[in-house]
This record gives sequence, C-alpha cells and structure tokens, in this order.
Amino acid sequence: MAALKYSRQRESIKEFLMTRTDHPTADTVYENMKSIYPNISLGTVYRNLSLLSDLGEIKKLASFGGADRFDGRVEPHCHFMCTECGCVIDLETEDMQDIMKRAGEHFNGIITDCSARFFGMCEDCMKKEKN
Repeated sequence: MAALKYSRQRESIKEFLMTRTDHPTADTVYENMKSIYPNISLGTVYRNLSLLSDLGEIKKLASFGGADRFDGRVEPHCHFMCTECGCVIDLETEDMQDIMKRAGEHFNGIITDCSARFFGMCEDCMKKEKN
C-alpha cells in the first residue's frame, strides 16, 4: 500500500478530536473546521473522519442513537450515554486489558479490542430533574 499523503485538514481534524471529550458528530467537527478552513466541505470532513477511523487513529462510535460520534482516544475504554440529553462521555474504569484477558479465558480466538457502553442519566440531567 502506498504511503498516505499528508493533509493539513486531516491533521487538524485529528488534533481537534484529541482536545474533545464530548465525542462530537461529523457536523460538529465540520462547524469547527470551517473556522480554520473556510472552504472545507462537509464531504471532506466525512472522508477524513472515515479514513482516520479506518487507520485506527480515531474511534468511530456508532449505534448511540442518532449520528455517529468520533473519539480521539483510541485505547480501549468505556462510554456512557445519557438517555435524557444524549451526551456521550468516557467512563474511567478498571484496566480494560484485564477485562479483555478475562473475557478471552473461555474463548478460542484472540480478543484485540473491546467496547463497553453504559446508559442512564448524567449528573446534569439529574440536577435538572431535582429542580
């Protein structure tokens, strides 16, 4: 496979995702990239997000209800989605490598990654509900 040509826009998208913990959608990435690259198209953002995901440089989070979200943190970790407001946040959990090792104890294959998703109500929504 030929070496991938460097792209400032792709690098900017990756850097943007590394600064975020809210797992933005492609539309949010696009809106933020427009301030840096006024002529960037939504298609360019989608293509670069797809490529970065395929290369393993970012994570694509699908099936959280609604649009795909993107995560700059690529090591195995868990996510929480609020069923009220729809926010998606990282959960700090025990060592995921240990979880994958334990999961593989009775499995005749090789586990290389995992994705755990938790659902409920976030702290902000709980506060709103109390008021």
